[in-house]
Amino acid sequence: MNSMLLLAAGTLQDTARETALTFGLDWPHFIAQCISFAIVAFLLHRFAYKPVLKMLEERKQRIAESLANAERIKEELAKTEQARQEILAQANAQANRAIEEARAAAAKVLETETQKAIAAANQIIAKANEANAAEIARLRAELKREIGRLAVQAAMQVTGKILTPEDQKRLVEETNRELAA
Repeated sequence: MNSMLLLAAGTLQDTARETALTFGLDWPHFIAQCISFAIVAFLLHRFAYKPVLKMLEERKQRIAESLANAERIKEELAKTEQARQEILAQANAQANRAIEEARAAAAKVLETETQKAIAAANQIIAKANEANAAEIARLRAELKREIGRLAVQAAMQVTGKILTPEDQKRLVEETNRELAA
């Protein structure tokens, strides 16, 4: 088995040597290319890779700050919304109190005005009753005079004579007594 490994290792070396000769491995150019690659890699690392990493880190920090600001703004918005809800609730409570006070005041004014209207109506009714009673009394007195006059005139026509003022007075009084009964 060891001989197989040695044979495989020898074959591998021969293959590498043949490949190098076939493709033309030139050690001075190979070393120069390695040095050039190292210089380019160093310059890229120093002047390109580090600034790009620095820019990415700054961007990462700005994004983190933006996310923090967004979270802070979200919290402030929630606080503002809560404050707005509280103010609306207070305003609604004050509006409800004002409405209740207005209703109570309106009911009080309505009651007062109703009492005033009732009192005014009662006064008007009392005055109307007094005027009515006075008118009835006046009409009764006028009716009594008219009935008395008609009774005297009827008596004069029935008797055919002219009555004296005492007879007329007596006849009017008798008629009024009969009407009163």
